[in-house]
Amino acid sequence: MTLHIRVISPPAVTPPLLDALGGRPHVRNLVVQAGAARQPAGDAVQFDVDSCRADAVFRLLRALGLDGDGDSRSDGAGSIVVQPVEADIERGRGQPQRHLVQRDSVPVWDVVEARIRSEAVYPPSFYVLLMLAGLIGEVGILTNSQILIVGAMVVGPEYSAIMGAALGIDHGRRPPVLHALFALIAGFSAAILVTLAFGLVIRGSGHTPEAYQLGVRPVSDLINSPDLFSVVVAVLAGIVGVVSLTEARASALIGVFISVTTIPAAADIGLSIAYGEWTQTAGAAEQLLLNVVLLIAVGAGTLRLQRIIWRRPARAQLDQRSIPPGTAGPRR
Repeated sequence: MTLHIRVISPPAVTPPLLDALGGRPHVRNLVVQAGAARQPAGDAVQFDVDSCRADAVFRLLRALGLDGDGDSRSDGAGSIVVQPVEADIERGRGQPQRHLVQRDSVPVWDVVEARIRSEAVYPPSFYVLLMLAGLIGEVGILTNSQILIVGAMVVGPEYSAIMGAALGIDHGRRPPVLHALFALIAGFSAAILVTLAFGLVIRGSGHTPEAYQLGVRPVSDLINSPDLFSVVVAVLAGIVGVVSLTEARASALIGVFISVTTIPAAADIGLSIAYGEWTQTAGAAEQLLLNVVLLIAVGAGTLRLQRIIWRRPARAQLDQRSIPPGTAGPRR
């Protein structure tokens, strides 16, 4: 895959940046517009780079202080924008013009992490969606509708917080982990309270479905009865979720949403409390805790494992030597 990178560089940093980029054969289509940028002010530098070498280029940009943190060499903070190139057109030697479709090969970790961080935000809509998903799941449990359960899983936004916590653990950073855990606890608590209130209304108004009243609850029994297969599914879903994020495979990620029992378990907790079913409440709570903990742990472990698998020790050393003298080492 090819990435198109746009950098706003302070004038003092542009010369060493161009020297470093010019010496890399995998950097192509290098364009410089001196003084063209306004917000922030600086030089506009654009170039294309192969994804397999992009991590080394990002280390260089961070070392020069162009990641927005500022640097002692620069007059102000820089800016970096990354866009994937879906396809380009090249002319092979002695061959007619052809279209080359680019596909993902090596994960670009700066892009992967930026994607996870961009999703790991928790505005009011995050909690609203969790509550609405819980209500949909509750109706699915009451009516034994598997379609509604699947719908609730897709609507729930909790996986973004789960991956935010996993990335924080992988980096050893406590604030994003605590932020994500707070969002999960607050969000699921809100969903449980809303489903509890709705369950009390349904029970008090006498609109409980007959099958549920008689104890015919196949959907609820599946949710509040965690077993070995619940562990297996959560582990596999955690692995698939991380791999799909690193390769930007949205279809596989949706499959993760509809395979883990988080929102349905929260809905079952509130509903079971409303009907005084304490055994079912305990089972649903165990299911919820099991899935969240395993998804976070497996997510962090899979992120770390993928970094090890894709590591290029020799290439990393070569790229590190190409960073201009006097610059800081890569910052995490």
